[in-house]
Amino acid sequence: MRWQIDHSSRELLQHQIARCVRQGVASGDLPVGEQLPPAAELAAALSVDRNTVLAAYRQLRDEGVLEFRRGRGARVASAVTKPTPVTEAAQALVAVARQHGLGRSELIRLIEDLT
Repeated sequence: MRWQIDHSSRELLQHQIARCVRQGVASGDLPVGEQLPPAAELAAALSVDRNTVLAAYRQLRDEGVLEFRRGRGARVASAVTKPTPVTEAAQALVAVARQHGLGRSELIRLIEDLT
């Protein structure tokens, strides 16, 4: 799995790391039971602070995506993640856009113009 983060992005680094893990789980690159790299190792590879990786791992643990086991590190706990508030808002946005006749490309263009 290739982890990519953008140090110049306004998105917090821990959120970018968490997104990489979620994408890996969703795509099947990180199956249930797969052990994630130790925080210090991943931090060095991504050129971020170890605490940033730990914050991402804790966020994913709280979401039920990861589980921590003493001496065994962080492992993928579940392939099913509960919807986040952002996911729920995006689903609502897509529904409203459809009601008003906006297609995918128009909606993407609108979002790009806003960011």
